[in-house]
Amino acid sequence: MDIKKNDEIKLNIESMTSEGSAVGHFGGVAVFVRGAVPGDVITAHIIKTSKRYCIGKISEIIESSPSRIESTCSVSEKCGGCSFRNMTYDEELKYKKSRVEDAVKRIAHLDVPVKDVVRSQSTAHYRNKAQYPVYIENGKMHAGFYAYKSHRIIPCTDCELQPEEFADCINAFALWTEKAGITSYDERTGSGLLRHIYLRKAVGTGELMACAVINGTVLPESELLVNGLCRIEGLKSVCFNINLENSNVILGEKTVTLWGSDCITDILLGKRFEISPNSFYQVNHSQCEKLYTVAGDYAQLTGKETVVDLYCGAGTIGLTLAEKAKQLFGIEIVPQAVENAKRNAALNGVENAEYFCGDAFDGAKELEKRGITPDVIILDPPRKGCQKELLELTANMQPERIVYVSCDSATLARDLEILNSLGYKTKEITPVDMFPRTPHVECVALITR
Repeated sequence: MDIKKNDEIKLNIESMTSEGSAVGHFGGVAVFVRGAVPGDVITAHIIKTSKRYCIGKISEIIESSPSRIESTCSVSEKCGGCSFRNMTYDEELKYKKSRVEDAVKRIAHLDVPVKDVVRSQSTAHYRNKAQYPVYIENGKMHAGFYAYKSHRIIPCTDCELQPEEFADCINAFALWTEKAGITSYDERTGSGLLRHIYLRKAVGTGELMACAVINGTVLPESELLVNGLCRIEGLKSVCFNINLENSNVILGEKTVTLWGSDCITDILLGKRFEISPNSFYQVNHSQCEKLYTVAGDYAQLTGKETVVDLYCGAGTIGLTLAEKAKQLFGIEIVPQAVENAKRNAALNGVENAEYFCGDAFDGAKELEKRGITPDVIILDPPRKGCQKELLELTANMQPERIVYVSCDSATLARDLEILNSLGYKTKEITPVDMFPRTPHVECVALITR
């Protein structure tokens, strides 16, 4: 059956995609609709068609799903970040588990036990980092988030995922832009100063960092901004980051501290970690502790093992395990993160950790040349997963166990199939809900030789 643009069709919503769009079928054609919930019966207005699929928007909800709830956010439909804002949390967790199970069966072709998703105690105010794009119009600053698959800013300063103090920080920035006559960056022309407002919170200590990302090398009326921000309880650092590139990368390489410390300090599983603007750090503090606890359980350390952390970042996972290991080696490609890892090791009195700066493959190759034989290898790659050559090298090092931490179940499944062909069997997967109300889910996999 042909579907044309602007058609109105009745649609039964069956499932959700990995990006958080609802999906139903009409005449054998998949129709994707943002904001619908599995179990809904809707009238969908078709806004885009292709040979393989269509995209629609809700014209009318004919019959509501039993899982449908009212969104408590005024901009969730426009923003698109919280795909599950109008669904019960229990149903959200069921979907996330089924998505992991489906990826493992369909992509990895493996029969692996997937445990229930480790639920979050809170689904609000859990993020410890926010990057707000801004635009300034008629002297008034608007900050918020990009609409789904666009660079159109939806103003929102009181996002339910962010700490409440962040709204106070945004207000201080708004007052500064107005009084100092600040302009906002225009990505079409490359002109204008203020690109993003970047905020971080160390939940364990309550310390805050406020950073202006600018298209320039000098921050005008910086004292005015500092004075406004210093009224906010917990503020520890005010800085600006220089990004002169015409790209969608948020942070540049150089950061200048205007007031306070160059970093903030958090406490995670009893360890202290310094967080700089460029540090990778999990955005959900309480769920991160659960994630690392699962990783530690899977590592099964007795104090005799050599552990290699191939994407160590600032050293967080490895350092929470170091006291149970004989020796820890960390490899990370970002120089600043390696320095952070070394400093964090010293901060926690960890003396059995050694860190290398380099690509994960090159670093593992160097360890192999040195004759280091790991008992446990930790993999925590970016969303794209691991390169096949790294997985082959990992298997060649013959660790007893591999603990794979993944933020994308599809690339995890792909890599598990490769490891299976190399003689490593996936024993169990535990999903952890690091990002409630969004479509993302983190996983930890236990893989044994």
